[in-house]
Amino acid sequence: MIIGKVQIPAMERKEYSAGAVKLSFWFMEFRKVVGLLNEGKTIDEIKQMNKDQNIFGAPTADRSEKIFNTVAARIGCLAPTFYSVFLNSDISTQKLFALAAAMANDTLFFDFVFEVIREKMIIGSNEFADSDLRIFFKNKQVQDEKVAGWTDATIKRLSGSYKTMLFEAGMTDHGKTVRIINRPILDPILSHWLDDNGMEQISKAMMGVR
Repeated sequence: MIIGKVQIPAMERKEYSAGAVKLSFWFMEFRKVVGLLNEGKTIDEIKQMNKDQNIFGAPTADRSEKIFNTVAARIGCLAPTFYSVFLNSDISTQKLFALAAAMANDTLFFDFVFEVIREKMIIGSNEFADSDLRIFFKNKQVQDEKVAGWTDATIKRLSGSYKTMLFEAGMTDHGKTVRIINRPILDPILSHWLDDNGMEQISKAMMGVR
């Protein structure tokens, strides 16, 4: 496991956040917003559409707003050139695009994938356990004062969120305490797009390479 904060060239490293405890992968919602942007809608127009029409079919207005804000933030981490590439890709590649956006938007989640999942694949392991999550967060609590102040309940919920996002992106199975890692074969178009847009580290994290 790599200890310390990985540098992401040409990408903003954000302050560690526990916000993911309230979030999900929201792939279909991500896909809908990318489609609307590709049609020429602005992010503000989509925000108003969501307010007026509840385009995600969320159970409450607050939930609908949370989904939109999260999806918009993730999409905003990727250059607009990805819209057409995304929409012309197969579902598995689209899910990896959405995963890349989630990683770019959440530095702590990126660090988990890069430092734990990637390292597992490099050494030839095809699984990770809840104990790996506990070690990861314990290391981060030593490194970062903010993380050090989080409760065990917060860390447990974050761990669950990370496992859910990786599962829904197709990178793991749904094991209870141990999960099998499904090393993805990145479409060359996705790999090249990530590399060309300063996201080589995200590409490496997903492929499990140095």
